[in-house]
Amino acid sequence: MIYVTVACISSHAKPPNILFIYVDDLGYEALGSYGGLDFSTPNLDQMAADGVRFSRAYASGVCTPSRVSMHTSLYAARHGHRRVLPVHTGSNKIVDFKKMPTYAQLMRKKGYRTAVTGKWQLAGLEAHPEHPRDSGFDSWCLWQIWRTDPKTGEGFKTTRYWEPCFNMDGKIREDIADCFGPDVLVDYVIQNMKEATEANEPFLIVHNELLPHYPMIQTPDDKAASPPRKASLVNMVNYMDKLVKKLLVAVEDLGIRDNTYVVFMADNGTEESYFINPGAGQEGERAHTRHTKEGKVNGGKHTVTDGGTHVPMIWWGANAIPRGAVCNDLVDIVDIFPTFCELGKVPIPESVSINGHSILPQVQGREGKSHAYTHGAAHKKEAVFDGQWRLKKTGVLIDARSLPMEPLADESDPEAKAARARLQKILNGIQLGQQEPGSFK
Repeated sequence: MIYVTVACISSHAKPPNILFIYVDDLGYEALGSYGGLDFSTPNLDQMAADGVRFSRAYASGVCTPSRVSMHTSLYAARHGHRRVLPVHTGSNKIVDFKKMPTYAQLMRKKGYRTAVTGKWQLAGLEAHPEHPRDSGFDSWCLWQIWRTDPKTGEGFKTTRYWEPCFNMDGKIREDIADCFGPDVLVDYVIQNMKEATEANEPFLIVHNELLPHYPMIQTPDDKAASPPRKASLVNMVNYMDKLVKKLLVAVEDLGIRDNTYVVFMADNGTEESYFINPGAGQEGERAHTRHTKEGKVNGGKHTVTDGGTHVPMIWWGANAIPRGAVCNDLVDIVDIFPTFCELGKVPIPESVSINGHSILPQVQGREGKSHAYTHGAAHKKEAVFDGQWRLKKTGVLIDARSLPMEPLADESDPEAKAARARLQKILNGIQLGQQEPGSFK
């Protein structure tokens, strides 16, 4: 583990607040602080400069498996949701959090005021109106992805950006037809933080930022430009970055930064087909290649390679967080659950079996545990990654020692042979429901 700076750790009698900004479809390469060259993210880069940036954070390659892992601290092979839950088609399927405990459930029981926003592709809110509450949240403002027309009885997929369909605590908001969905959600988060602060209650807010997931749309800034700008992934990412700043400023204005942990992370990598590479056709340049200071990034969402699973993670806010630090430990989305619980001094019952471990020591500038491997899934795909080698469930071994390049391993290389044997044993163990040594039990 490498840290650029070290800060003193302070303690508070009051449990800390937690704001988790969980964005949709954003690989690490989109951020300038991660060496990205194609997008503009000045506010996230400043957030990293003022906090801790985790350089090797990983998740699954598509939303539902990552989001279930985030809530439960279970690898996708253990919770079983490897595919996108088809809420967008009107399915009544559900992720049953009554059978798989969540950190929000535990933290609510210990006095945290809990809220959730944005994307909720874990159950249809029309068919399962109490699902957010059952999952541990007191209040919510969520995109209701599927809705039945009361006049015709026909169901349809709704929109999340312009003319959004948001379900707030069980009722469809009728006052936001002319609003931009992500703006509505940020205002909701700020109002929740304000109310919790006035009530002197610690809050846990999981803000599922909708951007920059497709469809490609004009942001308010695009429409306001003269002349109006065309929709692009670059502009959507830039607007998302602007909204992050609005949330950080609100934390400052409420006077709660010194006891609030703000976390920024993504559920999976970039949807590469929505990035148009201006250099496509030149040597080594594909249609959707992205660029970093360390090299070219290919692949993205829906894959279990680096482009699909390597995501940004930044912690900012509380006095205990060092400024301008970089942690190179291998971390996984399953670590969110135990870290939040340790932050809130919320014990995890022995009956709750999880795959993650707390990274609070690293967040606070101390030595902590690095994962021996991470695990990711996307549809039928699955892989384990130990920081140097990636083994897919299909048997394909990737040499990841010189990321972002990911050539197939040279099977005659003794190191590759040893890596295959080691990772295959790990993959087999996960399939059998075994845990990484040292995980909570």
